[in-house]
Amino acid sequence: MIPQRLASLLLVALCIPSSTLGFVLPHQQAASISNVRLNSNHDDESSSSSSPSAINRRSALSQGGVALSSLLLSPILMNQQPAYAADFNDGKKKRILITGSSSGIGMDAAQRMVLRGHEIVLACRTMDKANAAMDKIETNIANDSDDAVEANTLLKSLKLTPMACDLADLSSIDAFVKNLDGQQPFDAVCYNAGLARNTGASDVARTKEGFELTVGTNHLGHFYLHQKLLPLINKDSGRIVVTASGVHDPDSPGGAQGELATLGDLQGFENAVANGSKQFDMVDGGEFNADKAYKDSKLCNVLFTREMQRRLNESGSGIKVNCFNPGLIVGTGLFRDQNQVFTKLFDVAATKLLKVGESTHWGGGAIEWMALGEKMGEDGGLYCSSAPGSSKYGDDAYGKQFGVSEVSKEALASDNGKAKRFWELSEKLVGM
Repeated sequence: MIPQRLASLLLVALCIPSSTLGFVLPHQQAASISNVRLNSNHDDESSSSSSPSAINRRSALSQGGVALSSLLLSPILMNQQPAYAADFNDGKKKRILITGSSSGIGMDAAQRMVLRGHEIVLACRTMDKANAAMDKIETNIANDSDDAVEANTLLKSLKLTPMACDLADLSSIDAFVKNLDGQQPFDAVCYNAGLARNTGASDVARTKEGFELTVGTNHLGHFYLHQKLLPLINKDSGRIVVTASGVHDPDSPGGAQGELATLGDLQGFENAVANGSKQFDMVDGGEFNADKAYKDSKLCNVLFTREMQRRLNESGSGIKVNCFNPGLIVGTGLFRDQNQVFTKLFDVAATKLLKVGESTHWGGGAIEWMALGEKMGEDGGLYCSSAPGSSKYGDDAYGKQFGVSEVSKEALASDNGKAKRFWELSEKLVGM
């Protein structure tokens, strides 16, 4: 059959490095990693950009694209045993904040949860984007309704609040939090926004404060926002969800493509703090590489999650923070700056023929489950992921195919003090 022949041709092409297709092969095969959970008693540990080079968060998986063969042939680093099925208790309506809710999985998660009757704050880079997101969600819901009367009644019941919060500008974050004064505490906060520059970019774009744009937005922006928001999160049962990625781990299929994630000895942060400039090109102090910067930012997200939970445990807080990998979501703009023939073939191969890609709707469901699933509120410092193509199981995958997984070796080793120093340097950089 033609689809089978096409799949075979794609697999052959994907196994051969090609400047035309932009492929790079994995540096190494995946390895087994021990220990999934953070020991709570341990002593240590898509916001879009105005930059013309900024593209969707997942486009930084490799220079031209992830070698699809590696997704099929590499071992998957995850717990294959079912953890717990998706379970929601919507009896108590919750107040939830989602950054990066103007599109993609953030918008989908917002739509899912507002339909459950929860109040959602749409934190987007600009007010125009936030208003557009609210309008889009309302339009989607109205279009899905059976009749106009039902749609009108449903729309009146929705609790959506659009707000501006540019994570590449700390003053915007200050203004955002100030506008929350006097409001009810949040039951869940989802740090979902992120950006990735074109992996071929060689210039160092910067945030308003001078941080390298990718890490400055994906990590430091959320870090600063968190410091400001913490008093506004329910201290007894609050949840924090961080959108990370499998590319934080060099031993994972996606993380093995191109430059590998590593924060080294944090020399870039150390120098930026020591010289008072607060400017760094890379966290490890190396030469700027756009591909690595994105992967490093996702490793930052994982360290941020684990060290935050350690500190929350130490303070006696009941807040639980966990991060997750949404998987390969081709439909949100992956490879948009690459050869269009290739991207269309890749989309068909990944989602239709080989079924290793995930849908935006499924990614939104992952956020929903992390934020509202009953069992996910019992423990913190965890990283959740799934085998490629798990969206074919639909929402039944949450807690089964999609569940607690292993973090990278570097993230795990960072529990012994590196994550603590990483947190301290982040505080100094944002002026806390």
